[in-house]
Amino acid sequence: MDIRKKQRAVVDALEDVKGHDILVFNVARLSPFFERVVIASGDSSRQLKALADSVRERLGALGARVRGVEGEAGGEWLLVDLGDIIVHVMHPAVRSHYNLEEIWGGKPVKLAGHGKAPARRARR
Repeated sequence: MDIRKKQRAVVDALEDVKGHDILVFNVARLSPFFERVVIASGDSSRQLKALADSVRERLGALGARVRGVEGEAGGEWLLVDLGDIIVHVMHPAVRSHYNLEEIWGGKPVKLAGHGKAPARRARR
């Protein structure tokens, strides 16, 4: 599957469950292991699980391999490993503390429409 279609499917899955402050970073030059990092926030542990489940189900239905999900026991930060895309869903306080946006740096990827808003900038 084309990486742009795959990242769009991830963002759509997150938006379907009301994930917010969604950012996509192209990290192909920074990591030999994956090409994109997606970061999103959710307001409760239940919503974070629903966000991760939505990504897992949507991408699985499209034939993408979901390599794993980490953090379900803790509930404050979940990671969905799609191979070439890593998805982080986090409580806003945890996201602010770890500041992954700074680690991955650069400009977020601008996503084309499909009738939905492009990825939003993170709240500070």
